[in-house]
Amino acid sequence: MQQTTRASLLLCVLAIIPEAVRADAGPPFLTNDPGTPGNGNWEINLGSMVTIEPRFSSYQLPLIDVNYGLGDRIQLTYEVPYVLDVADNQPHRTAWGNAFPGVKWRFFDQGEDGWQLSTFPQLLVSAPAHAVQTGIGAAGTRLFLPIEANRRVGPLDFDFEAGYFAVGHEPRERIFGFVMGGNPTERLELDLEAYNDHMMGAPSGDTTLDIGGRFVISPAFIAMFMAGHSVGGTSGGQPGYIAYVGIQILLSDYGLKLRTGK
Repeated sequence: MQQTTRASLLLCVLAIIPEAVRADAGPPFLTNDPGTPGNGNWEINLGSMVTIEPRFSSYQLPLIDVNYGLGDRIQLTYEVPYVLDVADNQPHRTAWGNAFPGVKWRFFDQGEDGWQLSTFPQLLVSAPAHAVQTGIGAAGTRLFLPIEANRRVGPLDFDFEAGYFAVGHEPRERIFGFVMGGNPTERLELDLEAYNDHMMGAPSGDTTLDIGGRFVISPAFIAMFMAGHSVGGTSGGQPGYIAYVGIQILLSDYGLKLRTGK
């Protein structure tokens, strides 16, 4: 079945589903949303992401994403991957990559059925020396300044993110992400994502289309999954592929217990 046909079928399913648990961006997706864990709550995402291109593959095993709610509208975040790079005719390379701490602030909130807006500045921290030497991580720091928006329309949720690496040692870069989804069942969420990453001055950006979702195992444990590919191909004219699998752990009461309900 062609990709466009699969996407069309999923759109038909999403269009007729009943309203249920809110569908959001954030892991497993590249796009972020305005949501925060809530005061004193932890959201810990433990995942694995793979990027496959012709003659090269990169694995983040694990990809650690830890979030803490400071009040009802602020989130403290720390992300860091352990990276394995595999290239044809070259030795494998492994190291911890660049850390990505940040603070999210949802500065506008009209409730579940209205607009929600946030900003989520993050600092891409210089990678360890070994990671820089092997090419896994980058030296220096970069400041990422994005804006996120969410709006529910009927049974569907729409998430948008636009951001810009404003300061740093690398060339200027901007991103744009879009996620649309809903809940076919009370425990299952399905979403479509389009994500564009463009290096300023380059002739074109890298656009990824993917399908993913979440499955509620229990109030404290949520399985996450995503798979997709680039549009327009790599420099060699062939598409690159991306996939993510992971588990989300939700803790309440300042991390003293697993979440027991909504």
